[in-house]
Amino acid sequence: MFVADGGALDEALARLHRTGPEFRGWLSNHGSMVVESMVRHGFAPRAQPWLDDYVHRLEDLPRSSASIDGARWQQALGKPAQLPQWLEFFRIEMTRRPWRQTLATWWPRLLPGAAAGATHGVIRTGHAVRALLEDGDSETRLAELGQALGYWAARWQQVPGAVEPAGVLAAAEALERVPAIGDPSGGILHRLEQLPGTPGWSSALAGLRPAGSPQEARELLERVADAATIRYLRFGHGEGVMQVHAATAPTAVLRTLPALPPEQWAASLNVAWAASAAIRAVYQPDEPAPTSETRRLLRQAEAAGPQEVLARAVRHGDAHVIKLADTAVEVHQRTGDPEALAAVLRATELVDPD
Repeated sequence: MFVADGGALDEALARLHRTGPEFRGWLSNHGSMVVESMVRHGFAPRAQPWLDDYVHRLEDLPRSSASIDGARWQQALGKPAQLPQWLEFFRIEMTRRPWRQTLATWWPRLLPGAAAGATHGVIRTGHAVRALLEDGDSETRLAELGQALGYWAARWQQVPGAVEPAGVLAAAEALERVPAIGDPSGGILHRLEQLPGTPGWSSALAGLRPAGSPQEARELLERVADAATIRYLRFGHGEGVMQVHAATAPTAVLRTLPALPPEQWAASLNVAWAASAAIRAVYQPDEPAPTSETRRLLRQAEAAGPQEVLARAVRHGDAHVIKLADTAVEVHQRTGDPEALAAVLRATELVDPD
Protein backbone atom coordinates (compact mmCIF):
# COMPACT_ATOMS: atom_id res chain seq x y z
CA MET A 1 0.00 0.00 0.00
CA PHE A 2 1.17 3.51 -0.80
CA VAL A 3 1.84 6.19 1.80
CA ALA A 4 -0.73 8.88 1.24
CA ASP A 5 0.27 12.37 0.13
CA GLY A 6 -1.15 14.39 3.02
CA GLY A 7 -0.74 17.68 1.18
CA ALA A 8 -2.68 16.44 -1.84
CA LEU A 9 -5.42 15.10 0.39
CA ASP A 10 -5.73 18.34 2.34
CA GLU A 11 -5.85 20.37 -0.88
CA ALA A 12 -8.68 18.22 -2.21
CA LEU A 13 -10.58 18.26 1.08
CA ALA A 14 -10.32 22.05 1.28
CA ARG A 15 -12.10 22.31 -2.05
CA LEU A 16 -14.79 19.90 -0.95
CA HIS A 17 -15.41 21.60 2.39
CA ARG A 18 -17.02 24.47 0.51
CA THR A 19 -19.70 22.00 -0.61
CA GLY A 20 -22.47 20.31 1.33
CA PRO A 21 -22.80 16.64 2.27
CA GLU A 22 -25.75 16.22 -0.10
CA PHE A 23 -26.97 17.43 -3.47
CA ARG A 24 -30.04 17.08 -5.67
CA GLY A 25 -32.25 16.46 -2.67
CA TRP A 26 -30.54 13.76 -0.63
CA LEU A 27 -27.83 12.24 -2.84
CA SER A 28 -24.60 11.87 -0.86
CA ASN A 29 -21.50 13.86 -1.72
CA HIS A 30 -18.86 11.17 -2.24
CA GLY A 31 -16.01 13.56 -2.98
CA SER A 32 -13.99 13.30 0.21
CA MET A 33 -14.33 9.52 0.38
CA VAL A 34 -13.14 9.09 -3.20
CA VAL A 35 -10.17 11.45 -3.02
CA GLU A 36 -9.05 9.84 0.26
CA SER A 37 -9.17 6.45 -1.46
CA MET A 38 -7.32 7.70 -4.55
CA VAL A 39 -4.58 9.45 -2.60
CA ARG A 40 -4.24 6.46 -0.26
CA HIS A 41 -3.41 4.14 -3.14
CA GLY A 42 -1.00 6.34 -5.03
CA PHE A 43 -3.37 8.12 -7.40
CA ALA A 44 -2.93 11.62 -5.95
CA PRO A 45 -2.26 13.17 -9.39
CA ARG A 46 -5.71 11.98 -10.49
CA ALA A 47 -7.57 13.41 -7.49
CA GLN A 48 -7.81 17.04 -8.60
CA PRO A 49 -8.82 16.24 -12.21
CA TRP A 50 -11.48 13.89 -10.84
CA LEU A 51 -12.71 16.68 -8.56
CA ASP A 52 -12.77 19.16 -11.45
CA ASP A 53 -15.52 17.07 -12.99
CA TYR A 54 -17.26 16.06 -9.77
CA VAL A 55 -17.67 19.39 -7.98
CA HIS A 56 -19.90 20.83 -10.69
CA ARG A 57 -22.79 18.68 -9.50
CA LEU A 58 -22.41 19.65 -5.83
CA GLU A 59 -24.14 22.36 -3.82
CA ASP A 60 -22.76 24.95 -1.44
CA LEU A 61 -22.10 24.03 2.17
CA PRO A 62 -25.21 24.85 4.23
CA ARG A 63 -24.26 27.27 6.98
CA SER A 64 -25.84 28.28 10.24
CA SER A 65 -24.95 30.65 13.04
CA ALA A 66 -26.81 28.34 15.43
CA SER A 67 -25.68 24.99 16.78
CA ILE A 68 -27.33 21.92 18.26
CA ASP A 69 -28.10 22.26 21.95
CA GLY A 70 -25.60 19.87 23.56
CA ALA A 71 -28.08 19.05 26.32
CA ARG A 72 -30.87 18.19 23.86
CA TRP A 73 -28.92 16.50 21.08
CA GLN A 74 -31.11 13.37 21.10
CA GLN A 75 -34.13 15.37 19.91
CA ALA A 76 -32.17 16.52 16.84
CA LEU A 77 -30.90 13.10 15.70
CA GLY A 78 -32.19 12.10 12.30
CA LYS A 79 -33.54 15.58 11.51
CA PRO A 80 -32.25 16.45 8.00
CA ALA A 81 -33.63 19.98 8.31
CA GLN A 82 -31.10 20.56 11.08
CA LEU A 83 -28.09 19.54 8.98
CA PRO A 84 -26.61 23.08 9.06
CA GLN A 85 -26.86 23.14 12.86
CA TRP A 86 -25.26 19.68 13.14
CA LEU A 87 -22.39 20.73 10.87
CA GLU A 88 -21.80 23.81 13.01
CA PHE A 89 -22.02 21.74 16.19
CA PHE A 90 -19.31 19.32 15.09
CA ARG A 91 -17.19 22.12 13.63
CA ILE A 92 -17.00 23.49 17.14
CA GLU A 93 -16.61 20.06 18.77
CA MET A 94 -13.53 19.30 16.69
CA THR A 95 -11.79 22.38 18.12
CA ARG A 96 -12.71 21.79 21.77
CA ARG A 97 -10.81 18.58 22.56
CA PRO A 98 -8.76 15.82 20.92
CA TRP A 99 -10.64 14.17 18.07
CA ARG A 100 -10.37 10.68 19.58
CA GLN A 101 -12.26 11.87 22.65
CA THR A 102 -14.98 13.41 20.50
CA LEU A 103 -15.24 10.22 18.45
CA ALA A 104 -15.38 7.98 21.53
CA THR A 105 -18.22 10.11 22.91
CA TRP A 106 -20.28 10.31 19.75
CA TRP A 107 -19.63 6.94 18.16
CA PRO A 108 -21.98 4.99 20.48
CA ARG A 109 -24.60 7.71 20.07
CA LEU A 110 -24.49 7.67 16.27
CA LEU A 111 -23.75 3.98 15.75
CA PRO A 112 -27.35 2.70 16.12
CA GLY A 113 -28.30 5.03 13.25
CA ALA A 114 -25.73 3.59 10.83
CA ALA A 115 -28.28 3.30 8.02
CA ALA A 116 -28.09 7.11 7.75
CA GLY A 117 -27.87 8.32 4.17
CA ALA A 118 -27.81 4.73 2.86
CA THR A 119 -24.84 4.13 5.24
CA HIS A 120 -22.86 7.07 3.81
CA GLY A 121 -22.63 8.77 7.20
CA VAL A 122 -20.60 5.96 8.72
CA ILE A 123 -18.67 5.38 5.48
CA ARG A 124 -17.54 8.99 5.30
CA THR A 125 -16.59 8.83 8.95
CA GLY A 126 -14.47 5.73 8.32
CA HIS A 127 -12.52 7.46 5.56
CA ALA A 128 -11.98 10.53 7.74
CA VAL A 129 -10.72 8.43 10.65
CA ARG A 130 -8.36 6.46 8.42
CA ALA A 131 -6.82 9.70 7.17
CA LEU A 132 -6.28 10.92 10.74
CA LEU A 133 -4.86 7.61 11.94
CA GLU A 134 -2.49 7.06 9.04
CA ASP A 135 -1.56 10.62 8.04
CA GLY A 136 -1.83 12.48 11.34
CA ASP A 137 -3.82 15.51 12.40
CA SER A 138 -4.34 18.56 10.25
CA GLU A 139 -6.94 21.29 10.37
CA THR A 140 -8.49 20.06 7.15
CA ARG A 141 -8.63 16.39 8.19
CA LEU A 142 -10.20 17.33 11.51
CA ALA A 143 -12.77 19.43 9.68
CA GLU A 144 -13.54 16.43 7.47
CA LEU A 145 -14.29 14.26 10.48
CA GLY A 146 -16.55 17.00 11.83
CA GLN A 147 -18.51 17.21 8.57
CA ALA A 148 -18.82 13.42 8.42
CA LEU A 149 -20.21 13.21 11.95
CA GLY A 150 -22.57 16.12 11.35
CA TYR A 151 -23.97 14.52 8.23
CA TRP A 152 -24.38 11.19 10.04
CA ALA A 153 -26.23 12.83 12.94
CA ALA A 154 -28.63 14.72 10.67
CA ARG A 155 -29.51 11.61 8.65
CA TRP A 156 -29.39 9.18 11.61
CA GLN A 157 -31.52 6.12 10.86
CA GLN A 158 -31.69 2.68 12.45
CA VAL A 159 -31.74 -0.63 10.59
CA PRO A 160 -35.35 -1.79 11.13
CA GLY A 161 -35.79 -4.98 13.11
CA ALA A 162 -32.11 -5.35 13.94
CA VAL A 163 -31.15 -7.91 16.59
CA GLU A 164 -27.76 -8.86 17.99
CA PRO A 165 -25.84 -11.95 16.84
CA ALA A 166 -26.50 -15.00 19.00
CA GLY A 167 -25.80 -17.96 16.71
CA VAL A 168 -22.93 -20.13 15.55
CA LEU A 169 -22.52 -19.19 11.88
CA ALA A 170 -19.49 -17.71 10.20
CA ALA A 171 -20.05 -14.42 8.38
CA ALA A 172 -20.22 -15.83 4.84
CA GLU A 173 -22.78 -18.48 5.78
CA ALA A 174 -24.83 -16.03 7.84
CA LEU A 175 -24.92 -13.57 4.95
CA GLU A 176 -26.12 -16.26 2.55
CA ARG A 177 -29.08 -16.98 4.85
CA VAL A 178 -30.37 -13.40 4.86
CA PRO A 179 -33.81 -13.41 3.15
CA ALA A 180 -34.87 -11.04 0.41
CA ILE A 181 -37.72 -8.58 1.02
CA GLY A 182 -41.04 -9.24 -0.69
CA ASP A 183 -41.40 -6.00 -2.67
CA PRO A 184 -38.11 -4.97 -4.29
CA SER A 185 -39.47 -1.73 -5.71
CA GLY A 186 -39.13 1.88 -4.74
CA GLY A 187 -36.30 3.59 -2.92
CA ILE A 188 -34.18 2.35 -0.06
CA LEU A 189 -36.46 3.76 2.65
CA HIS A 190 -39.46 1.82 1.33
CA ARG A 191 -37.34 -1.31 1.09
CA LEU A 192 -35.88 -1.01 4.58
CA GLU A 193 -39.35 -0.57 6.06
CA GLN A 194 -40.18 -4.11 4.93
CA LEU A 195 -37.40 -5.80 6.91
CA PRO A 196 -39.25 -6.37 10.23
CA GLY A 197 -42.07 -8.15 8.37
CA THR A 198 -39.80 -10.25 6.20
CA PRO A 199 -39.90 -13.91 7.31
CA GLY A 200 -36.51 -15.02 8.59
CA TRP A 201 -34.97 -11.54 8.83
CA SER A 202 -34.47 -11.46 12.60
CA SER A 203 -33.37 -15.08 12.82
CA ALA A 204 -30.85 -14.54 10.01
CA LEU A 205 -29.31 -11.58 11.85
CA ALA A 206 -29.19 -13.59 15.06
CA GLY A 207 -27.48 -16.46 13.25
CA LEU A 208 -24.06 -14.80 13.19
CA ARG A 209 -21.65 -15.93 15.87
CA PRO A 210 -21.31 -13.21 18.53
CA ALA A 211 -17.96 -11.80 19.53
CA GLY A 212 -16.55 -12.95 22.85
CA SER A 213 -13.83 -10.29 22.98
CA PRO A 214 -12.81 -7.09 21.20
CA GLN A 215 -10.31 -9.01 19.09
CA GLU A 216 -13.00 -11.49 18.05
CA ALA A 217 -15.23 -8.55 17.14
CA ARG A 218 -12.54 -7.20 14.85
CA GLU A 219 -11.95 -10.58 13.24
CA LEU A 220 -15.66 -11.16 12.68
CA LEU A 221 -16.04 -7.69 11.21
CA GLU A 222 -13.23 -8.48 8.79
CA ARG A 223 -15.09 -11.62 7.75
CA VAL A 224 -18.31 -9.64 7.21
CA ALA A 225 -16.50 -7.19 4.94
CA ASP A 226 -14.75 -10.05 3.14
CA ALA A 227 -17.97 -11.96 2.51
CA ALA A 228 -19.91 -8.91 1.30
CA THR A 229 -17.13 -7.86 -1.08
CA ILE A 230 -16.67 -11.30 -2.60
CA ARG A 231 -20.43 -11.79 -2.85
CA TYR A 232 -20.71 -8.73 -5.10
CA LEU A 233 -19.13 -10.71 -7.93
CA ARG A 234 -22.13 -13.04 -8.11
CA PHE A 235 -24.95 -10.80 -6.90
CA GLY A 236 -23.96 -7.18 -7.58
CA HIS A 237 -26.37 -7.01 -10.51
CA GLY A 238 -29.22 -6.80 -7.98
CA GLU A 239 -28.32 -3.09 -7.93
CA GLY A 240 -24.80 -2.26 -8.96
CA VAL A 241 -24.43 0.93 -6.94
CA MET A 242 -26.35 0.16 -3.78
CA GLN A 243 -24.86 -3.30 -3.24
CA VAL A 244 -21.43 -1.69 -2.94
CA HIS A 245 -22.47 -0.41 0.50
CA ALA A 246 -22.83 -3.93 1.86
CA ALA A 247 -19.04 -4.09 1.63
CA THR A 248 -17.95 -0.49 2.20
CA ALA A 249 -20.07 0.11 5.32
CA PRO A 250 -18.53 -2.69 7.44
CA THR A 251 -15.12 -1.73 6.05
CA ALA A 252 -15.62 1.83 7.28
CA VAL A 253 -16.47 0.57 10.76
CA LEU A 254 -13.46 -1.75 10.68
CA ARG A 255 -11.16 1.16 9.87
CA THR A 256 -12.55 3.14 12.78
CA LEU A 257 -11.99 0.47 15.45
CA PRO A 258 -8.34 1.39 16.20
CA ALA A 259 -9.46 4.88 17.21
CA LEU A 260 -12.19 3.59 19.54
CA PRO A 261 -12.07 2.11 23.05
CA PRO A 262 -12.09 -1.70 22.75
CA GLU A 263 -15.30 -1.90 24.76
CA GLN A 264 -17.08 -0.29 21.78
CA TRP A 265 -15.90 -2.88 19.25
CA ALA A 266 -18.58 -5.56 19.79
CA ALA A 267 -21.44 -3.10 19.33
CA SER A 268 -19.67 -1.81 16.23
CA LEU A 269 -19.60 -5.32 14.79
CA ASN A 270 -23.29 -5.87 15.54
CA VAL A 271 -24.45 -2.70 13.83
CA ALA A 272 -22.13 -3.09 10.84
CA TRP A 273 -23.36 -6.65 10.36
CA ALA A 274 -26.99 -5.52 10.46
CA ALA A 275 -26.33 -2.74 7.94
CA SER A 276 -24.53 -5.05 5.53
CA ALA A 277 -27.22 -7.72 5.84
CA ALA A 278 -29.92 -5.10 5.26
CA ILE A 279 -28.36 -4.03 1.95
CA ARG A 280 -28.17 -7.67 0.94
CA ALA A 281 -31.84 -8.20 1.85
CA VAL A 282 -33.26 -5.20 0.01
CA TYR A 283 -31.22 -5.54 -3.21
CA GLN A 284 -30.98 -9.31 -3.59
CA PRO A 285 -31.41 -10.46 -7.22
CA ASP A 286 -33.38 -13.60 -8.01
CA GLU A 287 -30.40 -15.47 -9.45
CA PRO A 288 -26.60 -15.20 -9.30
CA ALA A 289 -24.64 -14.04 -12.30
CA PRO A 290 -23.89 -16.72 -14.89
CA THR A 291 -20.85 -18.81 -14.03
CA SER A 292 -19.31 -17.96 -17.39
CA GLU A 293 -19.32 -14.26 -16.46
CA THR A 294 -17.78 -14.74 -13.04
CA ARG A 295 -15.07 -17.03 -14.41
CA ARG A 296 -14.20 -14.51 -17.12
CA LEU A 297 -13.84 -11.72 -14.57
CA LEU A 298 -11.89 -13.96 -12.24
CA ARG A 299 -9.34 -14.71 -14.97
CA GLN A 300 -9.03 -11.00 -15.70
CA ALA A 301 -8.55 -10.15 -12.02
CA GLU A 302 -5.86 -12.80 -11.55
CA ALA A 303 -3.98 -11.46 -14.57
CA ALA A 304 -4.34 -7.82 -13.54
CA GLY A 305 -3.52 -7.85 -9.83
CA PRO A 306 -4.55 -5.33 -7.16
CA GLN A 307 -2.87 -2.18 -8.45
CA GLU A 308 -4.15 -2.59 -11.99
CA VAL A 309 -7.66 -3.26 -10.68
CA LEU A 310 -7.42 -0.03 -8.69
CA ALA A 311 -6.21 1.79 -11.80
CA ARG A 312 -9.16 0.47 -13.80
CA ALA A 313 -11.55 1.70 -11.12
CA VAL A 314 -9.96 5.15 -11.18
CA ARG A 315 -10.14 5.28 -14.98
CA HIS A 316 -13.79 4.24 -14.79
CA GLY A 317 -14.38 7.23 -12.54
CA ASP A 318 -17.56 6.32 -10.68
CA ALA A 319 -17.37 7.09 -6.97
CA HIS A 320 -18.84 3.77 -5.86
CA VAL A 321 -16.55 1.75 -8.10
CA ILE A 322 -13.49 3.53 -6.72
CA LYS A 323 -14.61 3.00 -3.13
CA LEU A 324 -15.35 -0.68 -3.78
CA ALA A 325 -11.86 -1.05 -5.22
CA ASP A 326 -10.43 0.58 -2.10
CA THR A 327 -12.25 -2.01 0.02
CA ALA A 328 -11.54 -4.94 -2.29
CA VAL A 329 -7.77 -4.55 -2.25
CA GLU A 330 -7.87 -4.72 1.57
CA VAL A 331 -9.99 -7.86 1.36
CA HIS A 332 -7.55 -9.35 -1.12
CA GLN A 333 -4.64 -8.53 1.18
CA ARG A 334 -6.36 -10.36 4.04
CA THR A 335 -7.66 -13.36 2.13
CA GLY A 336 -5.68 -13.69 -1.08
CA ASP A 337 -9.01 -14.37 -2.80
CA PRO A 338 -9.01 -13.01 -6.37
CA GLU A 339 -12.81 -12.92 -6.29
CA ALA A 340 -12.49 -9.70 -4.30
CA LEU A 341 -10.66 -8.08 -7.22
CA ALA A 342 -13.04 -9.64 -9.73
CA ALA A 343 -15.90 -7.95 -7.84
CA VAL A 344 -14.40 -4.57 -8.79
CA LEU A 345 -14.24 -5.55 -12.45
CA ARG A 346 -17.87 -6.61 -12.16
CA ALA A 347 -18.72 -3.17 -10.79
CA THR A 348 -17.01 -1.44 -13.73
CA GLU A 349 -19.44 -3.29 -15.99
CA LEU A 350 -22.57 -2.79 -13.87
CA VAL A 351 -22.17 0.89 -12.95
CA ASP A 352 -22.24 3.69 -15.50
CA PRO A 353 -19.04 5.77 -15.50
CA ASP A 354 -19.21 9.23 -13.95
